[in-house]
Amino acid sequence: MAQTADSVLKYALALAALMAGGGVGFYYGIYLPSQDIRRQSEDMARRHVEAKANSDALAERARREQAAQTAYEDCTSTADLAYKNHWTAVCRAQHAADVAEYEDCADDLFSTDEGCREKHPIRPERDCALSPQAADRLVEERNTARQQCLGTLRAAQDTASF
Repeated sequence: MAQTADSVLKYALALAALMAGGGVGFYYGIYLPSQDIRRQSEDMARRHVEAKANSDALAERARREQAAQTAYEDCTSTADLAYKNHWTAVCRAQHAADVAEYEDCADDLFSTDEGCREKHPIRPERDCALSPQAADRLVEERNTARQQCLGTLRAAQDTASF
């Protein structure tokens, strides 16, 4: 009976060693690698989400900067157009005044057409020469408008960089 007990004990110890080895093998061979893979998957997913958020933020910033640049170009174009329109309006006003003076002269019975043209030359209706004061005033208005456009652009760029 002692021999049977020794055999049973040996089998029990061998089975216990086999089960312990299987458990250790499962832990190191299957469980830990699967945990590493899961952790790596989670890290990769987190990095992917962060990269997408950074990419979206950069795209939004680029869109804002492009919109600000377009708004600046529109603003300066408007300032230049207003400058040209004001210049043309002053030219037209001068032309109308010159025509009125010429017609008043031409209506006089004692004046000749040639004499009236000489006394009252008619300036062109477009692209005329303005007095330095009038030209300087128009240039100053245009430069002020352009400075406002630049200030708006800088403000938009400052908010886009945050």
